[in-house]
Amino acid sequence: MASIRAILADDHAVVRKGIRQILEEAGDIEVVAEAGDGEEALALVAEHNPDVLVLDIRMPRLSGVDVTRRVAAEFPGVRVLVLTAYDDDPYVFALLKAGAAGYILKTADSDELVRAVRTVAANRSALAPEIAQKVLQQLSGAARSVGDEVVQELSERELQVLRLAGKGLTNRAIGVQLAISDRTVQGHLANIYSKLHVTTRTEAVLKAVRLGWLTLDETQSR
Repeated sequence: MASIRAILADDHAVVRKGIRQILEEAGDIEVVAEAGDGEEALALVAEHNPDVLVLDIRMPRLSGVDVTRRVAAEFPGVRVLVLTAYDDDPYVFALLKAGAAGYILKTADSDELVRAVRTVAANRSALAPEIAQKVLQQLSGAARSVGDEVVQELSERELQVLRLAGKGLTNRAIGVQLAISDRTVQGHLANIYSKLHVTTRTEAVLKAVRLGWLTLDETQSR
């Protein structure tokens, strides 16, 4: 039986057919429904409660950004993986801010797509290398302040947790690395989110880089 249940949302039926074939050939992914517009995508998420919503940005009736924001607010257990042809900065930042767990391009090969679905389903972040580099470089070159927003400094332990989270490690793997429990890791992440005024690992890592607390090298998997 497939262990990952996914919904595809793209306004091109031919594209959906190709994505479905790639995902279902992986063996552990089942496409339970397809949507041709944003409102249909939301309705199907409510009906099927999938593990992952694979979502294009430019959709009729409701944009990918709006769908992502609604899913994050109303169905927090559903992970959104953006699959798009657009790598423009405004799209990238808008989707990550809205709560997307992953952002990959339609130029990705089959293995990359399958890996990204598995990664976000495992509650980790999946960014295409070119997207991760673009975003992190831009933020690391920005001012280290965050305007009028006040952020508390992270403890050394919280920085250790965030470094490992930025490398894509699960809570369990982080716990093993630091010799602490999963629950303790979860507590540290909650504190990090609170201090940085963010809601996802990706946002936390990006803000820490912007503040100069982490470097690009520290956030890259080896």
